[in-house]
Amino acid sequence: MRQKIDESIRAQVLKEPYAIKMGLTLRHVDEGYALVEMVFTSEMANIFGMVHGGAIFSLIDEAFEIASNSHGTSAVALNMNVTYISAPAIGDTVKAEAKEVSRTRRTATYAITVNDAGGHLLATCNALVYRKEVPLPFL
Repeated sequence: MRQKIDESIRAQVLKEPYAIKMGLTLRHVDEGYALVEMVFTSEMANIFGMVHGGAIFSLIDEAFEIASNSHGTSAVALNMNVTYISAPAIGDTVKAEAKEVSRTRRTATYAITVNDAGGHLLATCNALVYRKEVPLPFL
């Protein structure tokens, strides 16, 4: 079942319109875990010419979405608390890693970190999901 869940999630991400638009690439998924990558482009710049916080949030949210749904049941975000530490440069490849911290029947918490290719910490996030008791619709 684990392999079926992972393959189904990978297939969904490959055709997810927002992930495609933002250039989000799923590198690894496992139970309670996801690693997602993105190259920051000039189209993602804010008014200061730096990467927009929304682009970083999108990367975090994708990793969170995948990790929290990796058990094969639908999960939806309840809360996300992001701390921006440093801005990557345009053209940098950045990775978000989401790790499950705790899980109950109804909720789960995740710690998400964002690092550049050199391993420098760019952002952190603590996130909470509500776990619906229904299977993922695409399984």
